[in-house]
Amino acid sequence: MRVSGGILLYRRSSGRLEVLLAHPGGPFWRGKDLGAWSIPKGECRAGEDPVVAARREFEEETGLSLQGELSPLGEVRQAGGKIIRAWAVEGDCDAGRIHSNTFPLEWPPKSGKIQQFPEIDRFEWFSLENARLKLAKAQREFLDRLGDPNSAGGEPR
Repeated sequence: MRVSGGILLYRRSSGRLEVLLAHPGGPFWRGKDLGAWSIPKGECRAGEDPVVAARREFEEETGLSLQGELSPLGEVRQAGGKIIRAWAVEGDCDAGRIHSNTFPLEWPPKSGKIQQFPEIDRFEWFSLENARLKLAKAQREFLDRLGDPNSAGGEPR
């Protein structure tokens, strides 16, 4: 079973919650928007604690070092079977200044040319309402848990 750890960074802006979402990079995601975004996340290494993976992946994908206590948001199962365990933390950053790490990919296919693509091509802050439209379907549950004091994540602090 594949397990990923992720972090949902949130902030309060004009009295409402906003969350930082990531749009996957590379040619396969170009032009896709609704349902294509994700929380910053990545697969756990063999034997790795998911919260450790979540912190590592967040820093790799954003270049930001997290401050503050992580609140658990539980887990969801994506359509392909992967489990995502997520945590929330309050913070702020300039989404337009974040630059993700890159990965190599043969592109165009069967061309023999290896190109580097950003793992995440952009980050943006969204209201919970807009984030619900942008996020991959399974991950929308994390938004419900973020705003629900009776959920696994509790009330955002």
